[in-house]
Amino acid sequence: METLRTLWETFFDLESMRESLPEMFTVGLRNTLLLALISAILGTLLGMLLAIAGLSRSRWLRWPARIYTDVFRGLPAAVTILLIGVGLAPLGLAWWGPNPYPLGILALSLIAAAYIGEIFRSGIQSVEASQLEATRALGLSHGAAMRLVIIPQGVRRVLPAWVNQLIALIKDSSLVYFLGLVASQRELFRIGQDYAANTGNESALLLAGLFYLAITVPLTHLVNWVDRRLRDGRDGGPESDSDPDDPVALAGQTGLPATGRGATNA
Repeated sequence: METLRTLWETFFDLESMRESLPEMFTVGLRNTLLLALISAILGTLLGMLLAIAGLSRSRWLRWPARIYTDVFRGLPAAVTILLIGVGLAPLGLAWWGPNPYPLGILALSLIAAAYIGEIFRSGIQSVEASQLEATRALGLSHGAAMRLVIIPQGVRRVLPAWVNQLIALIKDSSLVYFLGLVASQRELFRIGQDYAANTGNESALLLAGLFYLAITVPLTHLVNWVDRRLRDGRDGGPESDSDPDDPVALAGQTGLPATGRGATNA
């Protein structure tokens, strides 16, 4: 019983949680979401460019994308953050002053782009070749077919994997503390760690973990729900009678003229 009491007091001290909760909610949660969301947006944009370059017929685009992906997927996130945050610190001081967030966001974005690029590339490659052939038969160029039909289908197919990477990015945002954070810049993990170090009690750190779970678990269930709706061909209304993967239907939804061999005369 004494051991159980000690464990309870170490991890479930409500007084320690209550003391750290206001700062964790007003400062830590805000900074964690700020780091994750900006990094996710930049990483997604760069990842899409990497995916397109990786599928390019030109080796001058394909090989740099491949090397970039191998390097940033092979390095530990902490190493990348330290290399960029410390190595580019003089440049950061000149441009932004003593604020580690821009370099931290840059590092997180570069890491996320390597994984997201591979996710998008695999999704695009999973679309059947007949889809591209059908869109070309409608008179679309290769670029238009990729932009309007192939890429949207590929992105939809890997939506759960993309959200999983976003969840990983939320957790990786805790590593920015390596760059040194003042009190107003601390994220969830750093606040919990500071309270745990000052009090010798791990309850605040456990509370930080509960905040991470409160962010990531609903996000996981939300994307699973969206994925099921997309697979069922639903958009919030009655079930659609058309095939969501039909390139002819997709082209018609974009308002493209019915040109080429698929066109019919009125």
